[in-house]
Amino acid sequence: MADKIALLLTIIGAVNWGLIGIFQFDLVAYIFGGQGALISRIIYSLVGAAGLWCISMLFRDHEVVKE
Repeated sequence: MADKIALLLTIIGAVNWGLIGIFQFDLVAYIFGGQGALISRIIYSLVGAAGLWCISMLFRDHEVVKE
């Protein structure tokens, strides 16, 4: 479950960075009141932590379960 949450947060962060890179538009800051707003900083921190968690997913052995 933690892997799925981390992956979802990482995708949100990637989409936000894509918007910043292409359109110079920070969706998180827009929704939550600017980059310095507490809730925005919490979102950015969660996305960063999720990215670090996803690094660990690269080095884990996963068995494919066939149903």
